[in-house]
Amino acid sequence: MSEDRPDAGTLEPLVGDWSVTAQFPGIEPVVSGRTSFSWLLGRRFLVQTSRVDHPEVPDSHSVYAPDDERPGGFVQHYFDSLGVVRNYAVTFDGRTWIRLRQAADFSPLDFAQRFVGTLGEDGDVIEARWETARDGAEWDRDFTLTYRRIR
Repeated sequence: MSEDRPDAGTLEPLVGDWSVTAQFPGIEPVVSGRTSFSWLLGRRFLVQTSRVDHPEVPDSHSVYAPDDERPGGFVQHYFDSLGVVRNYAVTFDGRTWIRLRQAADFSPLDFAQRFVGTLGEDGDVIEARWETARDGAEWDRDFTLTYRRIR
């Protein structure tokens, strides 16, 4: 591994267990679930496991790895219970967490996706939203999420 490889330690504020609520258009009531972030292989990678209490919303696993091609950036390798596999470009500056997918990878690109989350001052709440862009430029809100730290 290169000495100048980005440090996965910048993702430390995400580590822990979180309750998650999400508001999806057309799905009532609010969907709830849990997500956890934990270190893998000596803190080289971060693993996210998400479970959702709704049959229409997939559970997922993700691995975050430093992205050698984007200084300070990460790649999220995403897998879900519907068989979807995707990669997202990720940035996290300690407060703003962005995940972006604008190119086909393991799945076709029917629309671009962007996640924007903001970690609260106390580090225990993340207000977030997923957005889509059918044309790759004009972003529309898909759904919103709130993460609350459990531990």
